[in-house]
Amino acid sequence: MGMLKEFKDFVMRGNVLDLAVAVVIGAAFGAIVSSLVEHVITPLLLAPALSAAHLNNIDGLSWGAVKYGNFLSAIIKFVIIAFILFLIVKFFKSLEKKAVPPASEPTATEKLLAQILEELKKPQK
Repeated sequence: MGMLKEFKDFVMRGNVLDLAVAVVIGAAFGAIVSSLVEHVITPLLLAPALSAAHLNNIDGLSWGAVKYGNFLSAIIKFVIIAFILFLIVKFFKSLEKKAVPPASEPTATEKLLAQILEELKKPQK
């Protein structure tokens, strides 16, 4: 029974659950970006290049056994995901409130030093 309780405690920790949610959301976001690249960006932006190469889709771009079309598609997906994650992180950092330390009352030593400075600034008689 001890091992089962330890496992439950491990799984129920906040960071494990957060990681699980992040993985699921990341996979869904990856699918959205894949669809964007394959069904929107490739047809709109790469259609002239593909038609010049006499191909229907980017998967057909190859040089021998090397399918560099798939590699180009993966690079486009990576750049889109990285840029969007950059924007998300930047947005959440801007929401963080800057911790401004409260103005504290001067200590007795600071008050005494201020009085000494005032006395030293006065002209000597």
